[in-house]
Amino acid sequence: MMEVWLSVMLLAAHNAVAAKMKIVEEPNSFGLNNPFLSHTNKLQPRTSPSPPSGPSHLFRLAGKCFSLVESTYKYEFCPFHNITQHEQTYRWNAYSGILGIWQEWEIENNTFTGMWMRDGDTCGAKTRQTKVLLVCGTSNKLSEVSEPSTCVYSMTFKTPLVCHPHSLLVYPTLNKDLRRRWDEIEQSLYDALITEQGYRKMLQEIFQEARYIKSTEGKSEEKANQMESKRFETLEQCSVAQNELSEEVKRLKSILEKNGISYSKNESNKATEHPFPAHPIATRLEERFHLRGDTGDRDDQ
Repeated sequence: MMEVWLSVMLLAAHNAVAAKMKIVEEPNSFGLNNPFLSHTNKLQPRTSPSPPSGPSHLFRLAGKCFSLVESTYKYEFCPFHNITQHEQTYRWNAYSGILGIWQEWEIENNTFTGMWMRDGDTCGAKTRQTKVLLVCGTSNKLSEVSEPSTCVYSMTFKTPLVCHPHSLLVYPTLNKDLRRRWDEIEQSLYDALITEQGYRKMLQEIFQEARYIKSTEGKSEEKANQMESKRFETLEQCSVAQNELSEEVKRLKSILEKNGISYSKNESNKATEHPFPAHPIATRLEERFHLRGDTGDRDDQ
């Protein structure tokens, strides 16, 4: 009889402890700087978000957050700030982390095509990052979340702020000086004074100056170092490269002649002479568009 009584008491105590633990394990509200979490458990961003940029009418989204629950995860998108993910379970080690911090725009064909949130939580040898696509909708709503590749996420945010056909155009958001520079490189491309690659490079410089995208200087230096370390392995490869360069020189000469820019060379000093004379147009183009540094391939058919 005593054994039965002890078993009943132990079972009751176990149920009481389990009930208390269940209450403790219920999740608090989530997000960065959650006041209910200890300082060591708060989400710690790796970097600060970039200042708001792009279409000014989207700035009204700054300071707001929009959430979506899919399966057992809650996603929270805070435009121009960050994106977080929280596992909605009672597990003691439920995941709660940062999927990206606002960094830059993705720009294609004069259009802001997406917001890149980078430098999220560590994911192996890299960090988590998210691209947010802005599409027309009747209300502000985070609608879709996917993971196209490991630790790289894609989200769709619906908002009436992008329903106008010109709402995401880049050119109108630039200041007067940057628009003038864009006009000039468009004319230079039309006149075949620059290559497609050079044109894209100069547009990137405009977007960087406008602080729409991050500088790619480090990547450019790395690529230059790789190119510098490249060597021809055979005489045939060297001959092919020389022929290609000769054809390119001929093409550039014909462009100069077509635009009325004189060209002269000193046969005794081919290696050191500058390929462009001190012509006002050539000088202006060199200084502004850095034609000497353009190694772009031209897509001639």
